[in-house]
Amino acid sequence: MFLSRREMLRQTGMGFGLLGAIGLLANDASANDQSSNPLAVKSPHLRPRAKRVIHIYLNGGPSQVDTFDPKPALEKYNGQPLPAGNLTTERRTGAAMASPFKFQKYGESGLEVSELFTRTGQHVDDICFIRSMQANTPNHEQSMRLMNCGDERLSRPSMGAWLTYGLGSDNENLPGFVTMCPGLPVADVSNWRSSFLPGIYQGTYLDTRKTTVEELIEDIRNGTVSLDDQRRQLTLLQKLNRLHQTPRQDTPELEARIQSFELAYRMQTEASDAFDLNQEPQHIRELYGDTLHGRQMLLARRLVERGVRFVQCYHGDVQPWDSHDNLESAHRNLAGECDGPIAALLTDLKQRGMLEDTLVVCGGEFGRTPSVELANGTPAGGRDHNHYGFTVWLAGGGVKGGTVYGATDEFGYRAVENPVHVHDLHATILHLLGLDHTRLTYRHAGRDFRLTDVFGNVVHDVIG
Repeated sequence: MFLSRREMLRQTGMGFGLLGAIGLLANDASANDQSSNPLAVKSPHLRPRAKRVIHIYLNGGPSQVDTFDPKPALEKYNGQPLPAGNLTTERRTGAAMASPFKFQKYGESGLEVSELFTRTGQHVDDICFIRSMQANTPNHEQSMRLMNCGDERLSRPSMGAWLTYGLGSDNENLPGFVTMCPGLPVADVSNWRSSFLPGIYQGTYLDTRKTTVEELIEDIRNGTVSLDDQRRQLTLLQKLNRLHQTPRQDTPELEARIQSFELAYRMQTEASDAFDLNQEPQHIRELYGDTLHGRQMLLARRLVERGVRFVQCYHGDVQPWDSHDNLESAHRNLAGECDGPIAALLTDLKQRGMLEDTLVVCGGEFGRTPSVELANGTPAGGRDHNHYGFTVWLAGGGVKGGTVYGATDEFGYRAVENPVHVHDLHATILHLLGLDHTRLTYRHAGRDFRLTDVFGNVVHDVIG
């Protein structure tokens, strides 16, 4: 028989163990008190520059030296050992490997971008490239959790959950946090969980290999009961749930379930509208393209336009950018899938006047080595994981466009100028949305938790 910790304390030792927990539970409940509508809009700590976030996640670790961080020195040392040696990574690596892609300057800022992202490159004057990102480990699961949840090992609330907890949502009939992926990434649902935050803040997952609203959101419509009858049923169910909840005020799972029933009912009409791409003019659909990633980017714009606070778009199933071999063809194909849709999103947001207060974040969990990976001692034409230095870019939402912050060494291995840890990135994202990362806390198990754990600094130089 399974017993929760609370039930074990209640049923053993004549219940005396529970007495010690009462004060902690009362303090936690008081510190985390929410209004009757947990998605109601809340006041930020600071003047916000952005209202919403679209996070484009290139899962698997795109190579910074083949996309947004040109390194001419790799041409000079191609096929030769790196002068400073190779850093420790997951797998053996050998000599320097020059990028097979050409870089070109774009925009008034003249920033260089690889031929893989020629259409995105046309927007460099709105983009800030952080070329000195750092994570903690070279493992996908841990680094994805760190990038998404602020901790690579333990169950922690995701960034989208923290944002909706701190700010609420501008649309009460849609989730505050939506995550889209054609399949599932590594570490799957742990990337968008709410953990100890109330369940209403968890990301709503959509498998974007599906195209109709009925497929995207299971059971979105009830084919046998009218909306009016559903409303009466839900009202009765809510009364029963509240009666059941009254003596169990320290059980957040009950509140999460009640709120999920209410949201599911309201979504039946709102979601049908939000996910119907046929409502878009023909020229907009052509701008994004009728591809999986084109539809995903267009859905992201339609969701934030309707008040969804945080939309996350994963590029593909598991870890498509994990190019340990044949990087040239793999990266070319992957960029070909998403370059046009990403550029379309930036174009569309800008022409609608939404880029000013929509923060777009793009990158993976880490980068890749400038040295070639070895398979049985032989170069495999790919690169291993590299958490010592990689690139993430930001656009819109108060970001200083046409700029580069930080730098890796001459080969692109390690961040050597203005290193930015993932906690610093999170602190900066929260700051742009008007949240002080040191004050956005939730009391759990007698401790105040936050997205940035116990450190992290806002990178003010990337803010316009």
